[in-house]
Amino acid sequence: MIMEESRKVIRDILVQKAGLKQDIFQDTKNHFERFKKHLLEEIGALRASIEDSRIRLNVEYKGEFQIQVYIGSDVLVFQMHTNVFRLPDQHEAWQTDYLKEDKSRGYFGIINVYNFLAESYLKNRVNDLGYLIGRIFINKDEHFMVEGKGQLGFLFRDLTNSVLTDPILTNIIHVSFSYALEFDLLTPPYEIVSKVTVFQMHEIEANSQMSTGKRLGFKFEAEDKDVF
Repeated sequence: MIMEESRKVIRDILVQKAGLKQDIFQDTKNHFERFKKHLLEEIGALRASIEDSRIRLNVEYKGEFQIQVYIGSDVLVFQMHTNVFRLPDQHEAWQTDYLKEDKSRGYFGIINVYNFLAESYLKNRVNDLGYLIGRIFINKDEHFMVEGKGQLGFLFRDLTNSVLTDPILTNIIHVSFSYALEFDLLTPPYEIVSKVTVFQMHEIEANSQMSTGKRLGFKFEAEDKDVF
């Protein structure tokens, strides 16, 4: 009897939680396909309105869970995580009636948005730094919220009422583009680059491998207050 009861508990957990995660994964994947479509449309619209052919504006698909968007001197990498996550207990969203009413709403698929220098990818500078500028959380109701930098950190926080309509999805893309373009490459402190070994110099000559990032030598968190 005890064994049957414990087996029933395991079965119920599998049916409820594993099934829930599968549903969220599929919904998130569907929304990621929508992101791909809208990203291609936005880059196409920008390309049509800009005559200067030197400005990079193109999209590269990297499998079903990643897409790279080249925009000027930047590349934005939109990447869907293949796992489903539960918000940590201390997250402010647990204080809302929306999650208190149904704790299964606190499980999310996640789409990450990373910002790199375009040259880092084009020249395969594997030591270069990139930054997570935003992450989009999508739950079983297809409600969403965004955590991130700049406007991504405060425009899309209403999990209770927000759904990913086409206009909102496009707005997220525009805000991501704007943040990346305004987030400039800064000169690293002189002390960081003042010494170089012969080996490093050979590496630079051969592969342009000196580590580079938009804020090399500076703490990214200090750029603004809306850290994750």
